[in-house]
Amino acid sequence: MKPEWKDFLIDAGAEFSNAAVASFGNPEQERQIAHSGEILCDLSHYGLIAAYGDDAENFLQGQFTNDINRVDATHSQLSSFCSPKGRMLANFRVFKRDETWYLALPYELLETTLARLRMFVMRARVTLEDADDALLRFGFSGPKAEEQLKAITGSLPEETDTAIQHEDTTIIRVAGMEPRFEIYGLLASMSRLWQSLDVDAAPVGANIWELLNIQAGIPVIVTQTIEAFVPQMANMELINGVDFKKGCYTGQEIVARMHYLGKLKRRMYRINIDTNQQPVAGDRLFAKESKGGSGTGTIVSAQQQADGSYDALAVIQITDAENQPLRLHDANGPEIEVLDLPYSIKEKN
Repeated sequence: MKPEWKDFLIDAGAEFSNAAVASFGNPEQERQIAHSGEILCDLSHYGLIAAYGDDAENFLQGQFTNDINRVDATHSQLSSFCSPKGRMLANFRVFKRDETWYLALPYELLETTLARLRMFVMRARVTLEDADDALLRFGFSGPKAEEQLKAITGSLPEETDTAIQHEDTTIIRVAGMEPRFEIYGLLASMSRLWQSLDVDAAPVGANIWELLNIQAGIPVIVTQTIEAFVPQMANMELINGVDFKKGCYTGQEIVARMHYLGKLKRRMYRINIDTNQQPVAGDRLFAKESKGGSGTGTIVSAQQQADGSYDALAVIQITDAENQPLRLHDANGPEIEVLDLPYSIKEKN
């Protein structure tokens, strides 16, 4: 994180934990306002990888699950990077500024993902680098987010995953229960925009943005879930993160076979866990009659709701999710309720 940006956030009341904004002084109030008003959230807990060079587009096309040729100044996309066995090593948002493609992914995965991608460069004319300090980033969401942002910028991206360039910023519309935007840019422009939006919006900690991702049904791979899921298990194709017609990429044979020939036995569901103890990515779910040898499911991400319970995304055996009582960890663990996602998975089972 740029020291100047960190100082800016501290002056605004930010409290940090593990290099991420934990809160702006009142976590309980921040959870309360997450869906009732406008929020601003620093996204420095996401790192950036930059790719540029004569062969950058072709190189990325041969590595990711989505069609990189569709990414330009007005279109971003979700995508993933898989092992040869088709398991996700990371997933991320890809966007483009000028002649550089950027991957926004959890900062904890930046170094390992960058190193793994560099293994495939060989003679390709592409530069891959840590761009964490190149662009600042924050999120903006809320019932009046469109109205307030448009009053400043004059225009907005209208559809999910589309983008506009405004001055030195890139503004991307992302999925959410309320209008939601990710904004990337240079220090001066980002500071001015934050201050303008801060008049009517409440700054919140990083966990609030992750709660909104959960409620939008967007998985985020972290250290504990590297190589845990093929993209379809985490609904990546349902949120436009997989293109089955784009051609070869690492792991493509397994992903395509699952799509065209296989029967998916696990899917990602949104759940609520009746507990006041923080579940974490990689935690196991339990169903008494489950036939799954490694347990019925795995937590992808979890964040606390205003009522104290936890909303989460979890990859679960489809038959267990639809037919059995679920608990966290074991038969004596907290009860789990399966909730609706904002998109349908029925026709894909």
